[in-house]
Amino acid sequence: MPPMTRSRSAAGEVATDLMAEYYAQRASAGLIISEGTQISQQGQGYAWTPGIYTEAQAQGWQKVTRAVHEKGGKIFAQLWHVGRISHVSLQKDGQSPVAPSPIVAEGVKVFVDLEGKGSERGTGSMIQHSPPRELAGLEIKQIVHEYAHAAQNAIKAGFDGIELHGANGYLIEQFIDSGTNHRRDEYGGSLENRLRFLKEVVTAVSEAIGKERVGIRQAPLTTLMGAVDEDPETTYLAAARLLNELGIAYIHIAEADWEDAPIMSVSFKEAYREAFKGTLIYSGKYTRAKAEEALQKGWADLIGFGRPFIANPDLPYRLKHNLPLNEPIRERFFGGGSQGYTDYPTIQS
Repeated sequence: MPPMTRSRSAAGEVATDLMAEYYAQRASAGLIISEGTQISQQGQGYAWTPGIYTEAQAQGWQKVTRAVHEKGGKIFAQLWHVGRISHVSLQKDGQSPVAPSPIVAEGVKVFVDLEGKGSERGTGSMIQHSPPRELAGLEIKQIVHEYAHAAQNAIKAGFDGIELHGANGYLIEQFIDSGTNHRRDEYGGSLENRLRFLKEVVTAVSEAIGKERVGIRQAPLTTLMGAVDEDPETTYLAAARLLNELGIAYIHIAEADWEDAPIMSVSFKEAYREAFKGTLIYSGKYTRAKAEEALQKGWADLIGFGRPFIANPDLPYRLKHNLPLNEPIRERFFGGGSQGYTDYPTIQS
């Protein structure tokens, strides 16, 4: 089960009993990657998403990991810093979001709650993200440290490992992609420099918790959140070779899944397999048949099923027996309570 933002944390961005129930219902996934979990307040880009940088947040996640383990599942925490894709209302003292370069992604919206106060919640709405400011060198080093601290908190909270969110136009990808990184220092310009932040973060979290507990999500061909690279195959295969040298557990590739989206070619997938010797996970509109093809042809070792898992807590059972799937209620994806979250029926319920 890949990461999916559901925006249901409590005040203080703390995971709740309801979230523990949600994840436990889906423990038969075998491996669950949690929703994106910010490593700092600065890293938050949407209302009501959980964090893992405070003691209270780590304690909240303990409820989730305990519930999943009791059902026989494994769960990794996805560590998240959104970079520029945020809003001043979510930032400390109304400060600007941060990015490798001060470039606005026009038309890219974030989910915010401008009415809620304290533990009360108003009505969330999607609005244009705020203009970012460029990160200074020392600030970059601090964020690397925050990733390592969050990884340690995740292990203390009972997670089996962590996945770095290096996809979908968030901070790590903002450093990697040529369209979002116009820096002129050691973090920009050449491909080696644009991969430097990735290398430093992966190294820091690996040293903190062990490289065998570290994965990363990448999205080579997606253009989400305005992130575009001029030569994605060259860029992301270089990243894959770097990650192979660093010896992490897996790369989780998010394929573009909208209508007329760019498609990863067979040769690109084969080159990924050649570049990275660890586990490869793919997700993005996979059906049972498409998943079996990817496994049989050796492109992937694991397949993630996103939206189908929202509406089908017993998805593996349904896939195994070719049973019909419930349809998710899109209006209940973000925010709210149990409706459209923990109330989907199983075959045996």
